[in-house]
Amino acid sequence: MAAGYLEILRARHAARLLTGTLVGRLPNATAAIALVLFVRAEGGSYGLAGVLAAVYGVANAVGQPVLGRLVDLYGQPRVQLPAAVLSALAMAVFACSGTDPLPLACAAVAAAGLFTPPLEGGLRALWPAVLRREEQVHTAYAMDAVAQEVMFTVGPLLVTLCVSLGSERAALLVLNAVGVLGALSVVLSPPSRAWRSAPRAAHWLGALRSPGLLVLLGAFLFVGVALGSITVASVPYADAHGGDAVYGWLMAALGLGALIGGTLYGARAWSGAPERRLRVLVALLAVCYLPLMLMPGAVAMVLLSLVSGVFLAPCIACAFIIVDRHAPSGTVTEAFSWLVTTFTVGASLGTGLAGPVVQAGGPLWGYAVPGAAGAVSLLVLLATGRVLAAPARSGVVAASSENDPNRAAEPRFSSGDRA
Repeated sequence: MAAGYLEILRARHAARLLTGTLVGRLPNATAAIALVLFVRAEGGSYGLAGVLAAVYGVANAVGQPVLGRLVDLYGQPRVQLPAAVLSALAMAVFACSGTDPLPLACAAVAAAGLFTPPLEGGLRALWPAVLRREEQVHTAYAMDAVAQEVMFTVGPLLVTLCVSLGSERAALLVLNAVGVLGALSVVLSPPSRAWRSAPRAAHWLGALRSPGLLVLLGAFLFVGVALGSITVASVPYADAHGGDAVYGWLMAALGLGALIGGTLYGARAWSGAPERRLRVLVALLAVCYLPLMLMPGAVAMVLLSLVSGVFLAPCIACAFIIVDRHAPSGTVTEAFSWLVTTFTVGASLGTGLAGPVVQAGGPLWGYAVPGAAGAVSLLVLLATGRVLAAPARSGVVAASSENDPNRAAEPRFSSGDRA
C-alpha cells in the first residue's frame, strides 16, 4: 500500500504540487470556523456568524466553476495567483474592519469566497502531466481524496492554535497569507507554468454540455446532502449522550473512516469501468448510513460513524476518474470545479434540510436523511446508466496535448474499461 503512494510522491514535482495545493486551500477549509470565532470575538451573534459563513459559501460555490473556466482558457498562473491574492486581501479587509458596517463585511466576505482559487481542480488537471501512467493518476486521485480528509481535520486545529497564540483576527490574516504562499508554490512549479488546456469548442455551457458530467453532478449533489445532514443529526444525539466531546468524536470518526477507506481504495488497481464501480460504492455508502438510525451508546455510535465514512473517499476518488472521462475537451479544470461546487451545495442543503427534520422528529429521523439521500444518489446513477457509460472523450493520442505548451502530439490517458 505504502509503496504505491511513495511512488507517486517520489515523482518529480508531485509532492510540491500536493503540498502547495493543500496549503493553498487552508483558507477555504478553515473559513467557516475562523469566521464564527472572529464574529464572536467582535461581539456579534451566532446568527450573524452563520449569515457571513453562508455568504462565503455561496460566493465560493459560484466562483469555483467560473475561475475554473478561466484557468482552462488562460492557464493556471494567470488566474490562480491573482485570485488567491484578491481573496486574501478581501479577507484582510474584513479582519481589519470587523462586522461594522455590515454591508462592507458582507461584501468583503463574499469577495473572499468568490475569488478562492480553484486549486483543487487545477491539481487534478496536472496529475496526468506529472504521472505518466494511467494507474498512477488514479492512485493520485485517491491520495488526493485522503489528503482532503487530513486537511479538514488539521485545519480547525490550526485555527484554534492561531487564536491561542494570537487572536481571532490574527488567525484570519495568517491563514489567508499562508494560503497565498501555497498558491504561489503551485503556480511557480514547471508543470503548472507549462500546462495548457486542450482546444475547446466555444460554448456558453462549457463543461456542463456533457450529459455524463451532469449525471455525475446530480448524483453527487445527494452525496453532499447525506454528509451535511449527518453533521446536524449528530448534534441532538451528542447532547443526549455526553455533549460536545461526543460530537467531536463522532465527527472525527466520520473523517477517520473516510481516510481509511480512501487509503485502502487507492492501494490497488481496480478492473472494470469506473462508472459501474461508482454505483457499487454509492450503494455501500447508503447502506452504511442506515445503522446510524439504531442510535446505540456513545462508543458504539462512534464506531458506526467510522463505518459510515469508509466509502465516502472512494466515491470521491472514483468520481474524479469519471469527471476526467466525461469532461469535454478543454474544460477539465472547470469540470472538476463543478464537482467541488455541487458537493458543497449539497452539503449546505443537507444541513438546511436536516434541521427541520430533527426539530420535528428528533435525531432518529435526522439520521434517516443521509440514508435516503444516498439512495436517491444511487437511483440517479442507475436511471442514467447509459448516459454515464458513454465518455465524452477518449483516445490514445491527442492531436493537441493539454500538457504541452508547444502543442506536440503525445500519449493521452484513456480510461476504457480499466481504472
